[in-house]
Amino acid sequence: MAATNVSRYVFRFLLMGLVALGLAFGFTGSSPAGPRDGVIARGGGTTILEAGTGAPGFVPVLTTIAFNAQGTGPHASGAFECLARGPESATGPSSAQFTVNAMYVTGRITGAVVNGDTATLTGTATVTGLGAGTSLPFTFVVRSGGPGATATLEISGLTFKEILLEGIFEVGG
Repeated sequence: MAATNVSRYVFRFLLMGLVALGLAFGFTGSSPAGPRDGVIARGGGTTILEAGTGAPGFVPVLTTIAFNAQGTGPHASGAFECLARGPESATGPSSAQFTVNAMYVTGRITGAVVNGDTATLTGTATVTGLGAGTSLPFTFVVRSGGPGATATLEISGLTFKEILLEGIFEVGG
């Protein structure tokens, strides 16, 4: 009978410990191993460039973007893709047909810094179209969120401020 009571107390103690751990990790949103699967940042979707091609002669530009970075800090790795498309013409019925390949960036992420809900990803890329070249350094600053989230791509001496229209950007695990 004494062994049964000890077993009950041990079981209750272990159960309370597991509940406490579950509550603690549930409130913080993290796990003892750190970010989920070592994810630093990831996401994808459709963005629109803030101010399009700029003035004069403003033309809107849409991008399809996808990225993922895992690891830690300077030991980050991952991939970055961004296809910028402009309309067939600046006015008229085909101005809503975003089929002209303005720029394509495909690169490898080699560094990452996270500050709250923002990640700064760095690496090198190959660019076709506007700013074309190979092994070009890039910086991509992305803020976590769904539609309305922002990102900035700097490459080839150019800066593109983007607003997410569809998709999701995630920072951290």
